[in-house]
Amino acid sequence: MKLTVVGGGSTYTPELIDGFARLRDSLPITELVLVDPAAERLELVGALARRIFARQGHPGRITTTADLDAGVAGADAVLLQLRVGGQAARQKDESWPLECGCIGQETTGAGGLAKALRTVPVVLDIAERVRRTNPDAWIIDFTNPVGIVTRALLAAGHKAVGLCNVAIGLQRKFAALLGLAPAELHLDHVGLNHLTWELGVRRGGPAGEDLLPRLLAEHGEAVAADLRLPRAVLDELGVVPSYYLRYFYQHDEVVRELSTKPSRAAEVAAMERELLALYADPALDEKPELLAKRGGAFYSEAAVDLAAGLLAGGGSPVQVVNTLNNGTLPFLADDAVIEVPARIGATGPVPLPVPALDPLFAGLVANVSAYEDLALDAALRGGRDRVFKALLAHPLIGQYEQAAGLTDRLLAHNKEHLPWA
Repeated sequence: MKLTVVGGGSTYTPELIDGFARLRDSLPITELVLVDPAAERLELVGALARRIFARQGHPGRITTTADLDAGVAGADAVLLQLRVGGQAARQKDESWPLECGCIGQETTGAGGLAKALRTVPVVLDIAERVRRTNPDAWIIDFTNPVGIVTRALLAAGHKAVGLCNVAIGLQRKFAALLGLAPAELHLDHVGLNHLTWELGVRRGGPAGEDLLPRLLAEHGEAVAADLRLPRAVLDELGVVPSYYLRYFYQHDEVVRELSTKPSRAAEVAAMERELLALYADPALDEKPELLAKRGGAFYSEAAVDLAAGLLAGGGSPVQVVNTLNNGTLPFLADDAVIEVPARIGATGPVPLPVPALDPLFAGLVANVSAYEDLALDAALRGGRDRVFKALLAHPLIGQYEQAAGLTDRLLAHNKEHLPWA
């Protein structure tokens, strides 16, 4: 089995490699190719990847290349984890929206739209080259904004599934609080990527006992603290929102907070420099502890589980993924991309029936899904008018003057990545 990671020079990659090594019985990789145009980073990450495989006795071969077509040739699955413009672009995405009094964040709001505009054309080009080389390969997208990128891939007819680590992270945290094994818990995880709520926490499977009331009663403070939301929010809603809902439920407070401290991009850039220095040590043959602070916790477990389900007939039978709605949420179009539990097999994900969303949540989902329609249109066709309409439609913006100011800033900061701008 051959897997290819596009963006293989990322500092995330050792997390993925560690998962491939530990979980090799689930996903028997014979060849792993890391593709990245950043030669120096790729060399450091590739060498560490080989040492991790060697330490854990994995027999698979790891190669590195800057040649995308060669890297994806014959691959059974291609994982996408790229960042167009690197941390420098992320720094801008987190900065200029604050000038208009809006959230500066890389996956939602104006910064998220900028990332989508830069990313969608690049990902579609990669996917077309994968299809020319190997039309049967699965594309697993971990590249943000996952919902919009996956929607672009599926709309173009690619065999694609979107993957996020929010659900698996919450599953692990809830299991630890409840004293259970993670595999014992099924989450009624419903919504869009980075816009989800846990409507139930079930023991044993989709029809199992709902432990959510117990979780909130006994561990509400710990859960709220982890989400950086007041405990009262969880008690009032009776569900556990994704931590990304903080940008919606406490927008103004978060804007004030982001305006008075270093950006997350600056923190990550400093961390990446430290990680790359660690990776350069030829004695290092395991992922360093610092990597846990980089983000992407449990990404490797989620990626292995999904790839095993799609390729090897293994993995968990039900996993949370980003895929076509197809009537799952009746108030959305069938071609909307949602994030829900789905049965995973060789033919792809099939969403499970999910609990009905309260109008309080469904209204926000419908609003953001409509924004994603407009964002994808802007990413595919360009044009200031399409960018403006997408920003005006976003519930974190929604005002004419803000949308106009954000449009001008977005285009000014992204000219090198948007030929039509």
